[in-house]
Amino acid sequence: MKLLLTSAGITNKSIHDALIAMLGKPIAECSALCIPTAIYAIPGGAGHAWRFFSGQANAPMCELGWKSLGVLELTALPSIDKELWVPLVKEADVLLVNGGDPLFLSYWMRQSGLADLLPSLQAVYVGLSAGSMVMAPNIGEFFVGWTPPNGSDETLSLVDFAMFPHLDHEMLPENTMANAERWAAGIQGPAYAIDDQTAIKVIDGTVEVVSEGHWKLISPC
Repeated sequence: MKLLLTSAGITNKSIHDALIAMLGKPIAECSALCIPTAIYAIPGGAGHAWRFFSGQANAPMCELGWKSLGVLELTALPSIDKELWVPLVKEADVLLVNGGDPLFLSYWMRQSGLADLLPSLQAVYVGLSAGSMVMAPNIGEFFVGWTPPNGSDETLSLVDFAMFPHLDHEMLPENTMANAERWAAGIQGPAYAIDDQTAIKVIDGTVEVVSEGHWKLISPC
């Protein structure tokens, strides 16, 4: 898969251009599936999900002008035949994965079978906040909210770095660089602190930062 891991969606021209290049064709010719699952594990999740679908979340994803847009709700998938959803995922040009709680998302990606399917897909995976963080080996204690049955902060390990999104966001006063560096001290491996104007592009294991804002790679000691 090609990964575009964002803090807050397609927020500027540089990230938008990176997405177009990864898709290899205009957005208007692409089919998209949006995955809202992570948002249900935070307060007001149902309303946040609606704003995500309808393009009112102030985090551009679903409203970009896709040829078609469908909803893939991971919590429903274990109870239906794979023949009803796996072909749709394989045919999609892009997966738009919403933010929320990264451990809840990781749990349901595994439970649904999507996690096993992801490495074989041709689709571009676009993550937003938790939708990006879930690709890492773990998220660190700073971001633990919902607790999985095993009590671990481990996520999918589809990339070898962790992410601290929404750096210096005015609505999140705790998301400072100092706190990001303290968080990174508990992460095994490299970690990126990124603001909402930054994304991380991963193609065939090659990592590139796309930014019109500020970010920092915090390497382990």
